[in-house]
Amino acid sequence: MRILLIALMTVISLNVSPLLAQEAATPASPAKSVKPGINKKFLDPELDVDEWIKRFEVESREVFRGRHQVVKQLKLSPGDRIADIGAGTGLFLEPFSMAVGKKGWVYSLDIVPKFVERYEKMADILNLDNVTPVLCGQNDIRLPPGSLDAAFICDVYHHFEYPADSLASIHKAMVPGGQLVLIDFERIPGKSREWTLGHVRAGKEVFRKEVEDAGFEFVEEVKIPAFQENYFLRFKRK
Repeated sequence: MRILLIALMTVISLNVSPLLAQEAATPASPAKSVKPGINKKFLDPELDVDEWIKRFEVESREVFRGRHQVVKQLKLSPGDRIADIGAGTGLFLEPFSMAVGKKGWVYSLDIVPKFVERYEKMADILNLDNVTPVLCGQNDIRLPPGSLDAAFICDVYHHFEYPADSLASIHKAMVPGGQLVLIDFERIPGKSREWTLGHVRAGKEVFRKEVEDAGFEFVEEVKIPAFQENYFLRFKRK
């Protein structure tokens, strides 16, 4: 039986088999949303997981097509502890589990209860004993201080309604020198698709500054051959 993980102050033993969080706690007075309503469809209790699998896990999506390249560039080592923040349908759950090995750990986080339930089922079916599904908050990842060596935010940062609060919780959960990888959409007026311009609130430079302001040092931009609309930024926790 896996252990419930429902709040930031929950004490987690990294060697204990975990269980998905069943219920989200009410966030404590978050800042004003930078993109109100952007997560409305994901918070629908009638959300159809299969519909999102069909959208997210297809070759036409750059992140899916380049997933092996992305995992390689993360340079994870056995024993690393990584949080996949906004893990969606769980695309990276198995490859991250394999990369960090039996002495490492993967936290698969999302604000969508049905996605988190899916991570639990995937871990059971695939016999992955180093995965903790976590129902995180919209302004707090709900992981203990010093519990992470790496944080992965893939096509999700533009969905952060309270980026400063969320980044602060990530910074608190990471060890000094830990890496944060941000993958998101290039937003360039006159070049990017209309969908991107309307959906993604800001461009790469703005997002980079927000991460740096939260206490992370920019390390590099990594070129992923499969990416045309996406970018890959690596940061280090100060």
